[in-house]
Amino acid sequence: MGMGVDVRNRLARRAAKEIEQGMVVNLGIGIPSLVSNFLPDEMEVMFHAENGILGMGEAPKQGKEDPALCNAAGWPVTIVKGASYFDSSEAFGMIRRGHLDITILGALEVSETGDLANWIVPGKRVPGIGGAMELAQKAKKVIVLMSHVNKYGQPKILKQCQLPLTSARCVDLIITDMAVMKVTEKGLIVTEIMDPYTREDVLNNTEASITFAEEVKTLA
Repeated sequence: MGMGVDVRNRLARRAAKEIEQGMVVNLGIGIPSLVSNFLPDEMEVMFHAENGILGMGEAPKQGKEDPALCNAAGWPVTIVKGASYFDSSEAFGMIRRGHLDITILGALEVSETGDLANWIVPGKRVPGIGGAMELAQKAKKVIVLMSHVNKYGQPKILKQCQLPLTSARCVDLIITDMAVMKVTEKGLIVTEIMDPYTREDVLNNTEASITFAEEVKTLA
């Protein structure tokens, strides 16, 4: 049950609202990579890539790609004014020192305490955990974009993650195709519901304990 382009863009558009002028932001692969398409033109944000770029711009036009310039997933990118290049060890130094304001990541599972599992399904070959572990631990705010249920219709927001963890107690905000939830000391709080879903839909498709904010917005 893959998400259509419209739904993926809807999640990315909602996540973009969390970004403010002057922030340093890291975008994961998949849906998070779409977030930069939804920032206002006048907003200046420095996008960070683990392979050693600060100041990534939009994707280049066809035929204008620079073969030496790509993001951490290997896709061609451009740079904005004031961008810089550096070794990947320096890129991780920035992450580990807490200089990233926001990281936006995909997820396989999230628990009600904000544990994140997003790197491996047992039995599948994966090159490694990558930078998600450091990003999830050290960014000032961790936002997860994901489908509310997996391809079998089973909840992905659980009391406890079943898959190997990327990082424990790290997620601050979850944005799915059904709802937006804050991870708080008092548990998960639903603040927005995506049209056409209802509270019952969110409750029936979430294994974790959730409460609803006093004022729950509907997102068109």
